[in-house]
Amino acid sequence: MIMEGGLRCSDLAWVLAMATILVVDDEPKIVQIASDYLLHAGFAVVTAHDGPAALARMQNSVLADAPDLVVLDLGLPGMDGLDVAREVRRRSNVPIIMLTARGEESDRLVGLELGADDYIVKPFSPKELVARVRAVLRRSESARDQARAGSAAPIRAGDVALDIARMRVSVGARQIELTTTEFQLLNALVRQPGRVFTRAQLLDAVRGVAFESYERAIDAHVKNIRRKIEPDPHEPRYVLTVYGVGYKFSDA
Repeated sequence: MIMEGGLRCSDLAWVLAMATILVVDDEPKIVQIASDYLLHAGFAVVTAHDGPAALARMQNSVLADAPDLVVLDLGLPGMDGLDVAREVRRRSNVPIIMLTARGEESDRLVGLELGADDYIVKPFSPKELVARVRAVLRRSESARDQARAGSAAPIRAGDVALDIARMRVSVGARQIELTTTEFQLLNALVRQPGRVFTRAQLLDAVRGVAFESYERAIDAHVKNIRRKIEPDPHEPRYVLTVYGVGYKFSDA
């Protein structure tokens, strides 16, 4: 990031403090508490109380005012939070942290499979929310730093190519859109075709707060990657399961 006068800002805390967070929840008390804690932590905050308002807020944002992260309640009236997440993902790769009163593992996995970067189960600690926001933004900024410092030559494994400098993926002539988390996972796998990674090792590659204690999150993100890059996600050619251990990228 270039500051006024041409100086490069390497202070990650400064970068995170400039971030704008969109908080979407139909409970005014939760919106107020989340906003107060995020503002106190140095973030800019914008809010919406339902799905259509959230999508309109993102659609109408000018570049300088666009949210850097969305905190999204799943239990919204009318337009469910999962539908909002689908629409957000159709338009953008902005990080999403889901707020949910649905504590079942299947509900968490559905959210992650839709492209969420993290989740928090209600009731939640506002301090934990701030910590999760910082962690997800830190991971996104780290990925951008790696992209800026990356080699000009794409990383290739078979017909899959990763352009690190631009954070782009292609399979043959087809361009693929991945979230930051998905890109980091695929990057770790593609760099070492044939190497078997445990879920714990892949968790370390994305360095998420929730992920540190929730290895099944990796399965959800691998499912997303397969859906996007595989000719047949049910019979994968690239990202292969090593049963009882984890995953590897095909070295065939």
